[in-house]
Amino acid sequence: MGSHRRLAPSGFDRGAAALCVLSAAAAALGAVPAQAAPHGGTRAEVDRLYEEAERATQAFDKAAERAGALRRQVRDAQDRIARQQQRVNTLREHLGSLAGAQYRSGGVDPAVALLFADDPDDYLDKAATLDRIGTRQAGQLRELRSALRELAQERAEATGKLAELDRSRKAVATHKRTVVKKLAAARRLLDSLPPADRAAYGRASRGSRVDLPDPAGSLVAGGRAAAALAAARSALGRPYVWGANGPSGFDCSGLMQWSYAHAGIHLPRTSQEQRLAGRRVPLSQARPGDLVVYRSDASHVAMYAGNGQVIHAPYPGAPVRYDPVGMMPVSSVTRP
Repeated sequence: MGSHRRLAPSGFDRGAAALCVLSAAAAALGAVPAQAAPHGGTRAEVDRLYEEAERATQAFDKAAERAGALRRQVRDAQDRIARQQQRVNTLREHLGSLAGAQYRSGGVDPAVALLFADDPDDYLDKAATLDRIGTRQAGQLRELRSALRELAQERAEATGKLAELDRSRKAVATHKRTVVKKLAAARRLLDSLPPADRAAYGRASRGSRVDLPDPAGSLVAGGRAAAALAAARSALGRPYVWGANGPSGFDCSGLMQWSYAHAGIHLPRTSQEQRLAGRRVPLSQARPGDLVVYRSDASHVAMYAGNGQVIHAPYPGAPVRYDPVGMMPVSSVTRP
């Protein structure tokens, strides 16, 4: 993995409420006595909505990342077009000056006159039939033809990038609407519960786990893993914010990206991409700093912290915290 500068927060999460995605609550809910749990159907529906919102959040993250990259590419293309246009203008001015000088000395060279036709490129194809073209003029006209061709290519590529950027922006908006809709539905369901059941759900899904062993003494395999784990630990207690990659809030993959940026390693933005960003290892061989990816669709990711625990950004209303590594089905473990 190459070293990269620390990543800036995503512009798409500004102003977002500290609400987003995840049904990591499944394991925590299991620790609550049955009589303390809210209505089973409502609880299952809330968990389902959170899980679907998390999938949409990862799609949002991917589309937002792509839109950002395209904006940079469009800016670069516009800079290249401006420079190339200046080159074309300079060549035209120089050849125009030459034409004026020839006119004053007794007429315009046919070669230069053809420069100002609609298709100066056609001139060079016929240049061999003209008996008044000079070597210098031919070289200048070939340079102009090359510059015009490069300018046309840059403009075509920029047009394509702009169209792709427009599609990516629309995808961002679509995924954002999906996330907001799922979270709003989950909130309405929770608000419909009797106060006692709502409080029980809150304790089950957002309460701290005091029964977990202290992972602080766990050995870390390498320096970069140690730096990433230290960064993740420094984020404990910060809110879950969908679409965010720090430093004030995080979604699950944003926390992993931000933490490893502190170790000089650039991770991809989404949990689906992060599972491929290193060497796959068995869960039984997980070391602190490894990425633990959950569910068959890889829609959630956490960092192994040792002693059977992970650090992660769980879901709406729950801050970055420790949870058991087995809080939900593990699909893979990756060592960046």
